Amino acid sequence: MSGPYDALDRLAQIIIALVALFALANGAFMLLAPLDWYYAVPTVPPTGPANTHFIADIGLAYLAAALMLAYAAKDPKMRWMAALAGVLWLFAHGILHIYELIVGICSPDRFIQDVPGVLGPPIMVLVAVGILIVRQRISPAGMPSWLFMMAAGDKIDESEQAYLKALVRAPGGAFEKFTHFMPASMHRHSAPADLFHIARFGATLAEDCGPCAMTCAQWALVDKIPRDTINKALAGGGELEGDEALAFRFGEAIATQSDAAFELGDQIEESYGETVRLELAASAAMVRSYPAMKRGLGLSRACSTMKLAV
Repeated sequence: MSGPYDALDRLAQIIIALVALFALANGAFMLLAPLDWYYAVPTVPPTGPANTHFIADIGLAYLAAALMLAYAAKDPKMRWMAALAGVLWLFAHGILHIYELIVGICSPDRFIQDVPGVLGPPIMVLVAVGILIVRQRISPAGMPSWLFMMAAGDKIDESEQAYLKALVRAPGGAFEKFTHFMPASMHRHSAPADLFHIARFGATLAEDCGPCAMTCAQWALVDKIPRDTINKALAGGGELEGDEALAFRFGEAIATQSDAAFELGDQIEESYGETVRLELAASAAMVRSYPAMKRGLGLSRACSTMKLAV
C-alpha cells in the first residue's frame, strides 16, 4: 500500500465521497423537511401514511452513515474499514428491500424504481473498497488476524508466519496493535519507489535476515521495481549506481547506526527534499523491527543460508 494515490485509488476515493454526499443530502432532507421528503419520493407514499418522527429517525441514520463515509473518503487506503462501517446501514436497508420483493411486500415496479437510491450507494462503496483490496492498497490495521493470515498464506516464509502467529497468540491485542505499526513502516508519498525500496534493502540486509530481505523484495515487486534492480540490491548493493547506491548506503548506515547516515541523508535531501529524506529514513529505521523481533523469538535466518533473488 506504499506510494501516493494513483488513478484507481482516486476513483475509489471519489466514489466513497459521492455516496457520503448522497447520504448527507438525503439525511438532511429527511430530518429538516420530513413531509416534503415523503411526497418527493414517489415510492414512499404507497408504503403507508407519513410518520414525521420515524422519517427524521431514518434521516439521522443517513447522516451518521454520511459522517463515517466522509471520514473514510479522506484516506480510504487507511480508513477502508470506516467505509464498510459507514455503508453497513445502507447495505442492510438494501437487503430489506430485496426481502420485501421476495416475499411480495414490494412490487417489482416499485423495487426497480428504488434500486438507484437504495441499492446503488452501498454497491458503489463495496466496489470502491473492492478496488483497493484487490490491488493490495489497503492498510492491515484493524483487519481480523484470521483474515490477515489467510491472505498472507504461502506468500511469506515460515519464519515470517511463525512470528505473526506468536503475535496472534499473545494476549492484550498484540497483533492488532502490530497491524497499526505495519503501514507506518511502509509509508511512501513523495519518495521515488526505487529509492524507497532500495533504502529498505540496505537496512534489512544489515540485519542479516534472509526471509526479511525476500519479504522486502516481494513488496518491491508490487511497486513494479525491476527485478534486475531488486537482485542487485539483494546481492549487497555493490552493482547499484548513482542515487540507487546512495539510497542503499543510507539505509545501511541507519541500520548500523553509522555517522555516515548524516552525510548521506544530506545528499538525499539536497537532491530530493526533506520529505523524501524523512520517508527513506523512517522506513529504513522501522523495517529493522521485523528482523529484530524474529531474532528475539529465535526465528531469524542469516542471508548466507538462503538464495536471495527474485
